[in-house]
Amino acid sequence: MSNPFEFEFMVRALIGGVLSGAIAPSLGLFIYLRRLSLVADTLAHVALMGVAIGLIANVFPPLVALVTATGAAAAIEIMRSRRILPGDAALAVFLYSSLAVAVVIIGFSDGFNSDLFGYLFGSILTVSATDLWLLAGLGVITVGFVMVFFSELAQTSFDLDLARTNGVRVDLINLGLAVLTGATITLSMRVVGVLLIGALIVVPVLAALRLTTGLRQTLFVSMLIGVISAVTGLLLSFYTDMVPGGAIVITSIGILLITAGWKLGVTKVTTRNRVSAS
Repeated sequence: MSNPFEFEFMVRALIGGVLSGAIAPSLGLFIYLRRLSLVADTLAHVALMGVAIGLIANVFPPLVALVTATGAAAAIEIMRSRRILPGDAALAVFLYSSLAVAVVIIGFSDGFNSDLFGYLFGSILTVSATDLWLLAGLGVITVGFVMVFFSELAQTSFDLDLARTNGVRVDLINLGLAVLTGATITLSMRVVGVLLIGALIVVPVLAALRLTTGLRQTLFVSMLIGVISAVTGLLLSFYTDMVPGGAIVITSIGILLITAGWKLGVTKVTTRNRVSAS
């Protein structure tokens, strides 16, 4: 059986997987607490539109996707905060309009090709050293943002009015979170795929919430689950020829099911012990 670390592309993919697996849930925790999980799918479709535009215009697709996704993230947050549109309505407008534009462009380019398929579902062969440096830079910025503004992120996630009363710059915090989410989706699409990165943002958080109680604990455990999902999924794809993005998401969902079962078992045992004690 081949050793995946013998191949340079697998080493790059594993490093990219670790970075994506850690970054995505660190932002996903606060997105989930805001009940804005759909924002990940929305920005993923916007990034897909950017990739399609880049491919047909012969411009570096990740760059176009980064501009479109972060721009859309900022626009959605501005529209939501200024109540131009309700949050779910703003997400729906961007999701369906960007998907429509992507479909039209793909139609003009005679349908799917191998490059577009790689961006959609991830391709370990396309992860480059440049991608890793960009992900590493994004990781430093994201971790710094979360650590420095952890209290502000927590307050704005649970009670916006109280956060404003405490002097938190709610609009800037939410805008920073949205833009970093757009950048994470764009820079992680080589590893996970633009259509599946949303799952890596949300699913590890759901699993961590079943194992922890404190917000900081949930943050670190969700990042750990994201890393485990990415590494296990990439190794699974190497040995079974599965699509990497799909293998990563399947792994994370498997972990979620295990944690849900464990939580259910603990709850039943606790309930039984209380009944016995009474």
